Amino acid sequence: MKETFYELIAYLKNPVLEKDANQNASYRFQKFLHLLTICIVTGALLSPLFVLIEELGWVNMDDHAMEELLKTHSKWFIAGIAVILAPLLEEIFFRAPITLFQSKKSFKIAFYVFAILFGLVHLTNFNITTNVLLLAPILVAPQTILGGYLGFIRVRFGLAWSILLHACYNAFFVLLSFAGDLM
Repeated sequence: MKETFYELIAYLKNPVLEKDANQNASYRFQKFLHLLTICIVTGALLSPLFVLIEELGWVNMDDHAMEELLKTHSKWFIAGIAVILAPLLEEIFFRAPITLFQSKKSFKIAFYVFAILFGLVHLTNFNITTNVLLLAPILVAPQTILGGYLGFIRVRFGLAWSILLHACYNAFFVLLSFAGDLM
């Protein structure tokens, strides 16, 4: 796990268009599980910022799009969108194109731009206010960082792996949010 974490950090500092030569399924599945764990831990570590922002009254998290969906749709519908549709569409839009940029410089720029755009598109989950715009870098930090992680696995292993990682990440947090209703 530690090795995967250091490899990921080094990659995010200097992303390059280079596939992982190791095609071994066991190796790839292990790396995938490491990356999923890193994604979940990163999301969990950033979550206290959202509690603080809400406690300070800067942003009402009840105005989040997920809260609205929960009021109007079944959990199965939401799970389908969050775990299947969103990862598929978002990975095709935000991760598929990055390998089209072949020069080192253009690839690096594209990698970061697509990760940032991926984060920013998630601003639409909020009721847009002045505070939401001012706090945008914090509010979309989890998605922007996730965009980097997904870009890493997309380049190293392929688009299907980034779709799967995105789906599993979303599934974890969807199930976690549903678990609260079971208690």
